[in-house]
Amino acid sequence: MKIKNLLSLSMFCCILFCNCNTTPPQEVNIIPKPVNLEIKEGCFSLTPATVINVVAGSEDLEAANRYFSELLSASLGAPLAITEGTAQKKAINVTVSPQLKPESYELTVDQQAIHITAGSGKGVFYAYQSLRQMLPVEIENGTPLKKINIQNVSIKDEPRFGYRGMMLDVCRHFFPVEDVKTYIDMLALHKLDRFHWHLTDDQGWRIEIKKYPKLMEIGSTRPETVIGRNSGEYDGTPVEGYYTQEEIREIVQYAADRYITIIPEIELPGHASAALASYPYLGCTGGPYEVEKLWGVFDDVFCAGKETTFQFFEEVFDEIIPLFPSEYIHIGGDECPKTRWKNCPDCQKRIRQEKLKNEAELQSYFVHRIENYLNSKGKKIIGWDEILEGGISQTATIMSWRGTQGGIRAAKQGNQVVMTPNNYVYLDYYQSKDTDKEPLAIGGYVPVDTVYSLNPTAGLNEAEAAKVIGVQANLWSEYIPQFSHVQYMTLPRMAALAEVAWTPNSLKDFADFKRRIPALMKRYEALNYNFARHLLATETQTAAETETK
Repeated sequence: MKIKNLLSLSMFCCILFCNCNTTPPQEVNIIPKPVNLEIKEGCFSLTPATVINVVAGSEDLEAANRYFSELLSASLGAPLAITEGTAQKKAINVTVSPQLKPESYELTVDQQAIHITAGSGKGVFYAYQSLRQMLPVEIENGTPLKKINIQNVSIKDEPRFGYRGMMLDVCRHFFPVEDVKTYIDMLALHKLDRFHWHLTDDQGWRIEIKKYPKLMEIGSTRPETVIGRNSGEYDGTPVEGYYTQEEIREIVQYAADRYITIIPEIELPGHASAALASYPYLGCTGGPYEVEKLWGVFDDVFCAGKETTFQFFEEVFDEIIPLFPSEYIHIGGDECPKTRWKNCPDCQKRIRQEKLKNEAELQSYFVHRIENYLNSKGKKIIGWDEILEGGISQTATIMSWRGTQGGIRAAKQGNQVVMTPNNYVYLDYYQSKDTDKEPLAIGGYVPVDTVYSLNPTAGLNEAEAAKVIGVQANLWSEYIPQFSHVQYMTLPRMAALAEVAWTPNSLKDFADFKRRIPALMKRYEALNYNFARHLLATETQTAAETETK
């Protein structure tokens, strides 16, 4: 064993077994930074005999308690017992109080017990995530422990935004169920609560639709992929895969057990090649079409003039809606060329019949019609900021990706907004200027400090800022074929996003974040996550506003 590992082990044993009252206070390095944290003298000793004691519960509490109990089970030899009753010593006493906001929590650790009071089971879960970051990293890989000393603290905390998201594109490259679950675990560690799942695109259709089996037979497979940035050379290796509806249910439940809502994205009216290859009548020309092997934006899109197009989407959504409890369905709406519509008799007839001015308003008609159908099923839509073109309803939520200007415009006109500007939170961009030493990426430059510097409500007054419901980072997978690469591109930038989404802007401090992040990186190591290690490169250079997704 290396000397530094022996030193780390001896320090760790001291923390575990020295007398709480004689050892110096331990550092508490929680990310995202809590709203209020006070370190007290002494510590609480957690042992296999410690119980989780529910003083006052709620219907949604069970998953939080089970999660924390099982987190400790490998190290302590068994899950912590879960009981009910009045507050007691040598216990984690949990109280759900309707007087607190649902996601807020208060966490107190003293020598006698741990006390958690939260507004819901979700708030309790976030208290557990803070407590988790105060435990030795060895609990992440199940190292046997007899006792864990936890620093005495008092924390009062709540998130800045209710929507704190990460997107994963599984169309350009497919990631199996276990990888998706690990991605969800990564979100949970960072107190993120929305997983935006990009399921359909030109290069692959990734969700089972039983009414349309060719989407799986044809649309889920491309025979090969272009090498690099559309070099004209191909690798000859098929990329295939889709999630069955049973697998979708399994993943949705896995996320729900971590208080994460999954928002599915079904692209329309553009990014349609995989669906058109499966059912050519959905396009303006009738094909032939193929599942795209190249990256980019393509002229062949769903025909806006044919009723069969809208029948297709209604029947697709009829199968998708029961799978996802989310109030939102993401309908894309970005990067839709109008070339085919301009030359399509059906589309031009639709423009005349509906008294539309042009093809931009035809896209608005398409989006409105899908939105009305989803509204009738109890769902709301989110779309990329292009859906602003031609006008949108007040019930649509805008995801602003081409910088923040689309989001600012939407907020000023009264729409809800999720800020996801490419020049701050596109994690498929390079995170180092020394690109020769980095894996191939789409371009741009978004280091950790750039992510951290985002203020999602900048440029808005108080009333307009209230329309910004949250923030999200996106990971497009054109150049990301393995899940270890997914982790490398997201970590530790996900931690910076988490602090943007959770911590009040007035409390953010990048120097303090850098001081705290090494503790979280040790947890990444214990979890066997692959992550980028060049955080100290802090020079900020924003990426181009119009980089293609």
